[in-house]
Amino acid sequence: MLPEAAYYLRMTRGVYRYLRTPPVSEAESVIRDQLQNRESVWLDTLRRVVFANPANPYHRMFHLAACGYQDLVEAVRRDGLEATLAALHRQGVYLTHHEFKGRAPIVRSGQHIPSNGRSFSNPLVKGLMETVSSGSRSPGTRTRLGIPYRIYCEAYALLTQRELDLAGRPYCLLWPILPSEAGFLSGFTRSRLKHRVERWFTIGGTLQESGHYWMMTEFLVLFSRLMGVRIPFPSRLPPNDFSPVAEWVARRLSQGVRSVVVSYVSPAVRVAAAALERGLDLRGTLFQTTGEALTDAKRAVIHSAGAEVFPFYWIAELGPIGYSCRQMRTGNCVHLFRDALAVIGHPRQAPLSDAQVNSLLFTTLLPFAPHVLVNVEMDDSGVIEPARCDCLFSRTGLTEQIRDISSFGKLTGQGMTLVGTDLVRVLEEVLPERFGGHPGDYQLVEQEGAAQTQLRLHVSPRVLRSSPQAVRDCFLQEIRRFYGGALAARVWRHTEALEVVRAEPFTTSTGKVLPLHLLGAGAEHRQDP
Repeated sequence: MLPEAAYYLRMTRGVYRYLRTPPVSEAESVIRDQLQNRESVWLDTLRRVVFANPANPYHRMFHLAACGYQDLVEAVRRDGLEATLAALHRQGVYLTHHEFKGRAPIVRSGQHIPSNGRSFSNPLVKGLMETVSSGSRSPGTRTRLGIPYRIYCEAYALLTQRELDLAGRPYCLLWPILPSEAGFLSGFTRSRLKHRVERWFTIGGTLQESGHYWMMTEFLVLFSRLMGVRIPFPSRLPPNDFSPVAEWVARRLSQGVRSVVVSYVSPAVRVAAAALERGLDLRGTLFQTTGEALTDAKRAVIHSAGAEVFPFYWIAELGPIGYSCRQMRTGNCVHLFRDALAVIGHPRQAPLSDAQVNSLLFTTLLPFAPHVLVNVEMDDSGVIEPARCDCLFSRTGLTEQIRDISSFGKLTGQGMTLVGTDLVRVLEEVLPERFGGHPGDYQLVEQEGAAQTQLRLHVSPRVLRSSPQAVRDCFLQEIRRFYGGALAARVWRHTEALEVVRAEPFTTSTGKVLPLHLLGAGAEHRQDP
C-alpha cells in the first residue's frame, strides 16, 4: 500500500507541473522540425544513453555486432535509418517482447546480457508522471512521462482536431478509472487544448475490488479542477449496460450538438449496439478508438448507428504510434508518426499459432521519449507502406501508414492487455489441477462477437467434474494475480465478455491444439468432426 501511495503522490506532483506548463501551439512546425532532424537527433541520443554507458544492454549488443558509434553514423548517412535498423536486427541488435519485459534473458552470440526493469528507461527524462503497463505477474513496465514528451504529444492531438474537424465538439470519455491512466491522460490533453470534456463514463467495480481506486480517481479529478482543467468526475455504468452513453450522445444530438466519444474499440461498439437496440440515431457522432483491432465487423456496427469511427494506435511504453485521417475509412489503418518512431517489419512465426506474421519492430527517436529502444518487438503485426492520401498528416510529412494492425502474442480484447504466456500457465496447469483433465483440454479463444470482442473458454467434454460457472470464476480469480489482471477481470465481468463452453478445443491447419487462439495471429480455426 505504501509504494502505491508514493506512486500516486508522484503522479499528483507531475500533474501539477504539467498543468502549469503552456500547451503546444504550432503543431505542424514542431513535427516538421523533428522529421527534418530525426536521424541526427536519434544518433545523438544513442551516443549519450547507449554508447556512453557500458551498463546499457544495447551497448553490449552493438559491441557484439562489431558496430561502434562512428560505424553507426556512417551507416545511417549511407543507407538511411530504416535500412540501418534492418541490418542491425540481422546482427543481433533487437529486443523481443519477452526480453524487454524481463520474462526472458537476453542472449546474443552465446553471451548473457544483464538487464532489469530500468535498463531501457531514458535517463534524460526526469518525469514525475508515470504509466504502468499491464500483462505480467511482475509490477509491470513503468514509463516515465516527462513534460516535454507530454507537450510534444499534444501536437498530434492538434493535428487530429484539424484533420477530423473536431473543434467545438464536446467530448465523452469512456475509459476505466485508476489504475489505468487512460482517462486522465485523455482528459488532460483535450482540456488543455480547449476541448469541452463533458462526460466520463466508466465501468464499475465492487467497493472491495476498486474502492481505493475510486477514491484516488476522484481526488485527482478534484485536484485537476482546482488547477483549472475541467475534467468531469467519472460516472459508473450499470453492469453490462452501455445504454447511458448512447442516451447521452443521442440527447446532445437532439440539442443540435455532435459529440466525440473516445474509447477502446469494444466498448465503443457496445455503445453503438445499444443505440441500435433502442432506436437511437447517432448520426454525426464521431468515435475515436484504440486498444484492439478495429475490424470491418466492428466498424459496420458503428456505421449502422449513423456514427463515424477513426482508430488511433497507442502502446503504453511507446506512446502514440499513429492516428487515422478522414480518408482512412476501411480497415485498421493509421498514419505512422515517423517523427517519433522508426518502424520496420520482420516476418516470423507467431508464438501462439502456425501463422506467419509481419512483426513490427519499433525504435524510439525523440530525445525525451520515455524509453530508449532499438528494434523492440511488442508482439504486434502490420503492413508498413506509403500513405496514399492528401490529408493534413501527409502534408505535414507523415507520409507512411501502418495497416492491418493486430496483436499475435497477447490478448487485447476490450482494450485489456494480457500476455499470452501468462495465460498459458492458467490453462495448462491451474485449471487441469483444479478441475481435472490435461494440457490441451482448456483453450481460450478471442473472437469477434456481435458487438464486442468475445472470449470463449473451451473445456473439453472429457473433463467431467467441471461446471462452466466454477471454471469461469476460477479463471477470473487467477488472472487477478497478474499485474493488470484485476482491471481485466473487472471489465470482463462487467461486459460479460467471457463465456465458458463445453466443446473440444480448436485445432490449427496442421492439427495442433494451442492453449490460446488469438485473432491477431491470423490463425484459421478448424474443429475436427
